[in-house]
Amino acid sequence: MAFGRQNQEKAPEEETSVWECTADDCNCWMRDNFKDKQVHTCPVCQSEMKRATKVVQVVENKSLYYNQ
Repeated sequence: MAFGRQNQEKAPEEETSVWECTADDCNCWMRDNFKDKQVHTCPVCQSEMKRATKVVQVVENKSLYYNQ
């Protein structure tokens, strides 16, 4: 029984720009505001990535190196 979880609010979700791997056997994706460079290759299989959108939980990138 989880008594401490009764009043937890659901995290807000919104449509977010992401990059998805184009390889059929790879399901890797990353948020656009968390990518590390302009060349878009999959960090898992090194295939090309394409821009897409997903409805995911809101996460802010508070990195010093992130430029909006």
